[in-house]
Amino acid sequence: MTLNDLEIGKEAVITAVNGEGALRLRLLDMGIIPGTKIKVIKIAPLGDPIEITLRGYELTIRREHAKEIDVESEVKAK
Repeated sequence: MTLNDLEIGKEAVITAVNGEGALRLRLLDMGIIPGTKIKVIKIAPLGDPIEITLRGYELTIRREHAKEIDVESEVKAK
């Protein structure tokens, strides 16, 4: 699953950052690295951009960039 598929209010853990060159480096520089918890806060009315929170700060990214971030949903067993 990618960050693009994550619903509002759901949390996940980043498993991989895909893409090439400057885009990948920019995402990594913003703290979007494997093993980091990430949560979708809201999505703009037309679907782009997406507001996320990670590492204690909020960040807004384009949906096309969110498709490059692989995540694994955190499902807590009871």
